[in-house]
Amino acid sequence: QAQLVESGGGLVRAGGSLRLSCAAAGRTASSYSMGWFRQAPGQEREFVATINWSGGTTRYADSVKGRFTISRDNAKNTVYLQMNSLKPEDTAVYYCAAGNYGASYASGYAYWGQGTQVTVSS
Repeated sequence: QAQLVESGGGLVRAGGSLRLSCAAAGRTASSYSMGWFRQAPGQEREFVATINWSGGTTRYADSVKGRFTISRDNAKNTVYLQMNSLKPEDTAVYYCAAGNYGASYASGYAYWGQGTQVTVSS
């Protein structure tokens, strides 16, 4: 089964950047579409971005378009989320997930990481 571990979260100033990583273990991990979701305090988990198994197609939430970039390196079984021009409203726990079709909703993913905290100060 896929095992996912996020890293790279932390505290950053508004306008700054962070790069999140999600390492996926398992011999079939590279065949999955991958997604990033986030959950702010008191809020529901929301879609951020998704990338297909080959890395050729990506999709983003409107709130992060032009600022965030999802990518993957299948040789390293790792997916990334480059976050630029961060805003305080980006503050959330960020989760990576693995699924079959790169859905834009959480129920479309079968495997989830533990999450990594991103805090953006004003």
